[in-house]
Order: sequence, then C-alpha cells, then structure tokens
Amino acid sequence: MNSCLIPLGAIAGRQILTVEGVANGSLHPVQTAMAKLGGSQCGYCTPGFIMSLFAAYYDGTIESDEAIEGNLCRCTGYLPIRQAAKEAAQTPPVDHFAEALGHATPELTAIAYQSEAQQFYRPTSLRDVLTLLQQYPNATLVAGATDLGLELSWHRQVYPVMISLEAVPELKTIEQTSDWVEIGAAVPLSQIETQLHGVFPAMDEMLHWFAARQVRNRATLGGNIGTASPIGDMPPVLLALDARVRLASAAGERVIALADFFKGYRVTDLQAGEVIASIQILKGMTPGATRRLSQSYKIGKRGTDDISIVAAAYVVDLDQQNRIVHARLAYGGVAATPIRAIAVEQAIVGQTWDLPTIQRVKPMLHETFTPLDDLRGSADYRKRLVANLFEKFFVETSAAHAEVSA
Repeated sequence: MNSCLIPLGAIAGRQILTVEGVANGSLHPVQTAMAKLGGSQCGYCTPGFIMSLFAAYYDGTIESDEAIEGNLCRCTGYLPIRQAAKEAAQTPPVDHFAEALGHATPELTAIAYQSEAQQFYRPTSLRDVLTLLQQYPNATLVAGATDLGLELSWHRQVYPVMISLEAVPELKTIEQTSDWVEIGAAVPLSQIETQLHGVFPAMDEMLHWFAARQVRNRATLGGNIGTASPIGDMPPVLLALDARVRLASAAGERVIALADFFKGYRVTDLQAGEVIASIQILKGMTPGATRRLSQSYKIGKRGTDDISIVAAAYVVDLDQQNRIVHARLAYGGVAATPIRAIAVEQAIVGQTWDLPTIQRVKPMLHETFTPLDDLRGSADYRKRLVANLFEKFFVETSAAHAEVSA
C-alpha cells in the first residue's frame, strides 16, 4: 500500500512493516540482492522498491514486472532491479514473515478516534454506518482513500468527520451467479481483478492499467464512481456493461442505473444519509444475439500510474447475420461526467458489423462530445481519440474473430 494515502485511523489493528523492520537483525534476501547487484537508488525510491519486492517475495510474483509497477524511478536502470528480483527468488521464503502470513488475518475492530478538529470512525456493520450518517449527515466516507489521501497529504485538506467502510463485511463481498455479478462497494480492485478474471474482458483490461498494485490493493469500485470524476477509469467500463448501483440508507435501499447516477461534474444522485452498497452487473448477451464483443482502452501519458486523457469501453452484441443488436459506447475524459455516445449507439443498431458501418459513424463520434483543452491533450485530440478508438475496437475484435474461425 502507499503509506502517504492511508489515513492514520485506518492503521488501527494492523502491523506496520518498514524497510528497516524487514531486516530483523540481518538483511532480508531482497535487500541483500538489491545491494549486491546495484539495484539500490536514492533514499526515496529504494525503500519503495524494497517493500514492493518484499511483498512479492511472499506471494510468488517477485519476478513479475507488476511487483514493482508502482515505483516509477529507475535511476539505476531496470536490469539490476530485475536481476535482484530473480536472485532473491532463489531463496525460499521460509522465515517468521512467511509463518505469520500462514495464519488467519484478525478481523478489524470498530474504532472511534476524536481530536479537537477531527473524528474518525470505523464501524463494523452497514447498520452502524447508516446510524453514523444519520448523526453526521455531512461526514466524509472513506473506502480505500486513494483519492481522498491526496487531498489529505498533498492539499492538507481537513475533514471534520470521516467514516471508514473498510471493516464493513456487507460492503466487501462478491456474489456471482450464472446471470449476474454483485460487487461490494468496498471490495479492493485487486480482489476483483483476481476473483472475476475472465468474466468481463473490458473490466480485466482496464484493471490492468488502473494505477499500480499498491493502489489497487486499496482502491474500490464504490470510491471510483462515488467521486464522480470525469476521468475515473472504471465508470466507462461499468457504463458499457449497463451496471446498476445499489444505494442503502436508514430508510431502505434503491437501485438505479449507473447512467442515472452521474448528475454533473463531481455530482451524483447519492442523497444525504445514503451509501453506495454494491454494483450490479448482468452477464450474458441481449436476446437474439449470438456473439458479444467487449473491450476497453485507456490513453494516457504513461501506461499505468497516470490519469487517462481518454478512456473508452465498448460492448457490441451481434446476431447470426453479423448485425448489431445491442451497442454501448462509453467514454471518460470527454465531458463533465463519464458518458455514453447514445445517439451513435442507436444509429448502429440494426447495421452490419463491418468497416463501412464504422467509417459512417466515425464523423458522428468525432462531433458527439465537446471536451476541454488541458495540459494532457487538446479538445481536438480527444475528439479524434473518441472516433479512432472505436475503429481500433472493430479492427482488433474482427482480427481476433478471424483467428478463432481459422
């Protein structure tokens, strides 16, 4: 996890390991390999690499690039770090850390911290969350805090009352049947990435590019849609999948389409006293369809660890005649909210899924949104991406289908 993003109250009941602590009297195998092979860097970067490799050492992923994807600096180059990871992997992880990981993790307990300026609550049931919201209707809900943490650490923002959701079991489950999936709002993205892999291809792809593992270990779907950021990575995917949001309050529950949840820039339909409980996604295709095509794309300055310039997600269902019977084209970074190109969706339903159809709607897509110019990209560049990414989707899915058919 990124320590700079975690509110102090969230540490209660946990053991903290630092780069000094993993040595435990003598250098850890990861530290030994990094020092021996020259992978160490400046005092800021080396602890991050050590801790990332340390965690990966015990889960068997130390030789994967994902183990260190959250650490940007490469002062000494990639090769010494990769060599150090490979060497450390040769030493079996048999020590007191491995033994501790073999035991069940204790459940988090309820806490209530108060100071003169702030209050921090960590309830252990949804009922207690809703009770606190009645008492503090303007409280700030905290899930993974990967967005909120920046406001706390970078902007020194003060939130008088914070209610953490990470110890609420009702918000941390994934239920799956043959027809639908329901994801708790406080489930970490890394758990979704593992547990639902292969269920929704567009989700798999976007999760791969969503920040880095240290962030995905904390970030949640509820937080990603609750912030209502126009450049959030997951909302376009969820919009393309026609996801619904289950909202809970002391008065009861209601379920609304995600498309109706976003009301404006950073504004949602969430009412006072309500909390996002889960996200519901139906599986399967539209009646009459025989094949579903689905993919997502994220365009940014870097692959991971960056905000998207434009994010896109597509779902297209085809019948036996290769006609489009259902279409969802969703985007982020092109409007005040994550948004679908509804007019284009309606225009292509009934059309043949072929290049002429794509070429006919590209001009429509180019003019569908009125994005802003900013430091990441111009409005015209974003408009071109909106159209070109749909063509890319067509080309890639057609090529994949041709290979399977062959």
